[in-house]
Amino acid sequence: MTSFSQIQPKQDLLSPVRQWLDSIAIDNAKLAHFLCRLIPAQCPFERDITLFGRKLFHIPPMCKLNPVYEEVVYLRFRALCYLADVCGEDVTAYC
Repeated sequence: MTSFSQIQPKQDLLSPVRQWLDSIAIDNAKLAHFLCRLIPAQCPFERDITLFGRKLFHIPPMCKLNPVYEEVVYLRFRALCYLADVCGEDVTAYC
């Protein structure tokens, strides 16, 4: 019989990747523009499959299954904020 004190929580294997993504400093406009072009604003995998004008089925967005999705989206947000706040650029092209 095991008690709750003997059960050890699993270690997060992606924790170093999450910390690395969170530690990327956005300190120049070239890097910020690159990240905004690289990371899409919406999930690119969501689709409606149609045949002869009839919708057969819908593929839901799969991005949230990505274990580092939140960190990647936050990195894009920080890049957009850098361009808008520090550089004073119009970021509507990336939205």
